[in-house]
Amino acid sequence: MSAKFSPIGYVRTRPGRVPRSWTSSDVEGVLEVLPEYAEGLRDIRAGESILVVFHFHQSPPFEPGHLRQTPPHREGPVGVFSTCSPLRPNPVGVSVLEVLGVEGGSVRVRGLDMLDGTPILDIKPHVAADPSHPCRRDAP
Repeated sequence: MSAKFSPIGYVRTRPGRVPRSWTSSDVEGVLEVLPEYAEGLRDIRAGESILVVFHFHQSPPFEPGHLRQTPPHREGPVGVFSTCSPLRPNPVGVSVLEVLGVEGGSVRVRGLDMLDGTPILDIKPHVAADPSHPCRRDAP
């Protein structure tokens, strides 16, 4: 079985270094969603958090030697699935971003840990940030 994904849009931000994780980022930018998907942004509001699924499009191909890696904040090698490394069997990342505003097919965000031009695969509500969100099973 294989899986095929097509981008729904792209990240736009100033070129340069970005933090290793959204948890330590205050980098702002824009998620530019393709016109055919822009209507899907309709109910996203400033102040909300969204989960962005993206493709690590500049990562080198995964090799068996990448199964254990030493992140910069760890003293020794750990398994790839316990890291946020972009060197993964499937080069997919996720980040929780703060929505600053939405206009048409553009979502202004803060917390980027993605490079300019990064393909966006999906956007979902970050329901953990809102216990009353309708996506939660225990929501009223």
